[in-house]
Amino acid sequence: MKYQSTRALSDRKTGTQAIVAGLAAGGGLYVPEQVPALPEGFLKSLLPLDYPRRAAAVLSLWLPELADSLEDMCRRAYARFDDPAVAPVRSLGDHLHVLELWHGPTLAFKDMALQLMPRLMTASSRLVGETRTILILVATSGDTGKAALEGFAGVPGVRICVFYPQGGVSQAQRLQMVTQEGDNTRVVAVQGNFDDAQTGVKAIFSDPACAAALDREGIVLSSANSINLGRLVPQIAYYISAYLDMVSQGAVPMGQPIDICVPTGNFGNILAAHYAQLMGLPVGRLVCASNQNNVLSDFIQTGVYDKNRPFHLSTSPSMDILISSNLERLLFELAGRDAGQVNAWMDQLRQTGRYALTGQALAALQGLMWGGWASEEEVSAQIKKCFQEQHYLCDPHTAVAIKVARDYQAAHKTGRPLLVASTASPYKFGRAVLGALESAQDLDDFACCHRLAALSGQQVPPAIAALPDKPVRHSTVCRKEDMWAALGPMAQGT
Repeated sequence: MKYQSTRALSDRKTGTQAIVAGLAAGGGLYVPEQVPALPEGFLKSLLPLDYPRRAAAVLSLWLPELADSLEDMCRRAYARFDDPAVAPVRSLGDHLHVLELWHGPTLAFKDMALQLMPRLMTASSRLVGETRTILILVATSGDTGKAALEGFAGVPGVRICVFYPQGGVSQAQRLQMVTQEGDNTRVVAVQGNFDDAQTGVKAIFSDPACAAALDREGIVLSSANSINLGRLVPQIAYYISAYLDMVSQGAVPMGQPIDICVPTGNFGNILAAHYAQLMGLPVGRLVCASNQNNVLSDFIQTGVYDKNRPFHLSTSPSMDILISSNLERLLFELAGRDAGQVNAWMDQLRQTGRYALTGQALAALQGLMWGGWASEEEVSAQIKKCFQEQHYLCDPHTAVAIKVARDYQAAHKTGRPLLVASTASPYKFGRAVLGALESAQDLDDFACCHRLAALSGQQVPPAIAALPDKPVRHSTVCRKEDMWAALGPMAQGT
């Protein structure tokens, strides 16, 4: 199984080499030369299995060189999840189902990959003979940072530095990161938005001088963002497992298609659903849900990707993104795997902030996906509606997806079951969720969480309840131009 860069077809690697590298040379992303197909009878054979065994079976198709150890890796990775199903599927009625991806230690869907990725990274490093210290750089819009820190903290031979937008994450998200323990961890607030942090990380990756300086110190860069193949592949598994759960629950007959709606800003989560579809999972349409930073839904509707627009801070901060990195992998497919065309689009984006699809590429995009978005008022209304009608608490990102999913159902009336990816616990965004149900005035985020627990009859998750009493360990703030310097001891030899 080989992977190639979206920007240079001559750049080919095995899966383990691609995981260690993270980003391809020249800024490209690694994609499979050929998406592995689900073997005959594969889905049926997975029906009676638990989540770790299902995930290992899916991953073995993408990373055959690690096949013998994947089940052990998956079992260890998902042992800390608070639901035995790991990623359970709940029904909200009206052919709408919710895939809860937030039962891991940091209460966000990023745990589904980032509890596994350190194991994939260390096994891949051994297999390819990498002996240098691996420095993981992460730009986060909220959830990836803590999930990556939690996964890589204390891992021998690895250091991790996370950059997050100052003032651009929730109180709980910030405290989860800045209280992180581990001598191999560093967290830096960037004076800017997520796109600034992401651009800065990519600039470090693509700078030969940075690479040379790190190499002299015995250090090599890699990434835990979804640009890394090791982040993306584990996400494919949960869509396949969710389909099997829906079959087991009687929501869909085996072999009949479902639609999938994903709230996304960086496009990785919905791209994983598309790869599951390409493998042969019965999926009818993918529904891309945006918040008021609706660059992706506009792109799907018009074919024009234009980041030249106001940037909004919203109650769904993990989607406050105007430059969607993983979209490049889909563009590569839409362009007929033409790396030259991808380079041209990326050059236009860098120079003008926009590019446009036309002809067959646009028709293929619109046949594959439907895009919609939700305003802040609509998000609050959806949180309230779910709680009043189903006694179901959802976070703002999930509310975005449910609102867009219901819009899609009303517009298309396919009658197909629709699976919504629920990406975070409502207790990570206590103020926004409580504010949709009643007044949250004069309450901090954690008091809001306790009030939510009282309303719902639940308990505040221990990982949230303990945050206010944890000491802050990371207080570095830098300008977006100074991210390389902010790495500090992370970029120095031992």
